[in-house]
Amino acid sequence: MTSVLDLAPVVPVVVLDDAADAVPLARALVAGGLPAIEVTLRTPAALDAIRAIADGVPQAVVGAGTVVSAAGVADAVAAGARFLVSPGWTGGLLDAMTASGVPFLPGVATASEVVALLERGIREMKFFPAEAAGGTAYLKSLAGPLPAARFCPTGGISLASAPEYLALPNVGCVGGTWMLPRDAVASRDWGRVELLAREAAALR
Repeated sequence: MTSVLDLAPVVPVVVLDDAADAVPLARALVAGGLPAIEVTLRTPAALDAIRAIADGVPQAVVGAGTVVSAAGVADAVAAGARFLVSPGWTGGLLDAMTASGVPFLPGVATASEVVALLERGIREMKFFPAEAAGGTAYLKSLAGPLPAARFCPTGGISLASAPEYLALPNVGCVGGTWMLPRDAVASRDWGRVELLAREAAALR
C-alpha cells in the first residue's frame, strides 16, 4: 500500500461491540467499494474484530483507530492492522507508530501540530475533529502555507458535507460513520450497509 489516503474516498470508522459482526460488516463495505476499514480501539471487541477481518476478508485493508499508546500500537499490529490512526499525537506515540512498520495517520487540529509533523518527515495526517476544528475553511487556510501536508478529515462529516472536503487539494479521503447506521449494524442489515458504502464510494 502506497498511501492510506488513496485507497478510497471514504474510510469507514467502525465501532464494534461484537467481533462476530466484523467479517460480514467488512464484506459489505468491501462489496460497496470501501476497502479501507478503520476499526476503533474503543471497545473490548476491537482487537478480535481486527483479527477476524484480517483473517477472513483478504480484500479489506483493515486498520486500527483511536490508537493512543505504544501498547495500543503493538496490540493493533499484532492483531493484523495494516494502518494506524490516532486522534492526536505525542513524541512517544509517534515513535511507536513509526517503529511499527505500517502506515499511520497521526491526528492534528492546529497548524503548529502540522508543522511539527512535517519537521519529522510525516506528510499524511488525520484532521480531527474536523467539523469542530474549523472544517473545510480551516483546511483551505492550511493549503497555502503548508502545501506538503495531506489530510484525512474525520469527525462530524456526513454524506452531504463529504464532497466539499474531497474537493480540496490537500484532502486525500475523509473518515465517517454515516454508512454504518447504528440500527443497521444492530439488526445486521448488511445489505443496507453495502448500499450506503456504494453511495459513499461514488463520491469520487
